[in-house]
Amino acid sequence: MPDTQVKDAVDHVRASAQELYKAISDAAAKRGGAAKADLEAVPTKAKAAIDSIKGSMATQNAAAKKHLDDAVTSFEAMRKHAADGVKTTGKEFQTAVRQTITDARAAVQQVSEAVAAKRTAAATTGARK
Repeated sequence: MPDTQVKDAVDHVRASAQELYKAISDAAAKRGGAAKADLEAVPTKAKAAIDSIKGSMATQNAAAKKHLDDAVTSFEAMRKHAADGVKTTGKEFQTAVRQTITDARAAVQQVSEAVAAKRTAAATTGARK
């Protein structure tokens, strides 16, 4: 049986995505400049997650790759909405923050599904041996 405690790149991306989602949610609860300052960091962090995903794609099974590809799409949308939000105020800013949170939630979900697909494949392969 595989050791599920060993973390690989996808597990680390999931942890990073979860932390990023929490940071965005926390930023959304703040007012004014504090929220914008936190939101300014999102595009850079999302880019790091995208790079990490792309670096690990080659070693994943087909199902995990599909989920990771979807996660990249969500991270890219998150980057765009966060960058747009920093340039706005009022309702437009709140809309951008909500879209960023939605994108972050979707990215976390897709990366979690990739982790599950990877573990399922490993368990199936291990059971056949």
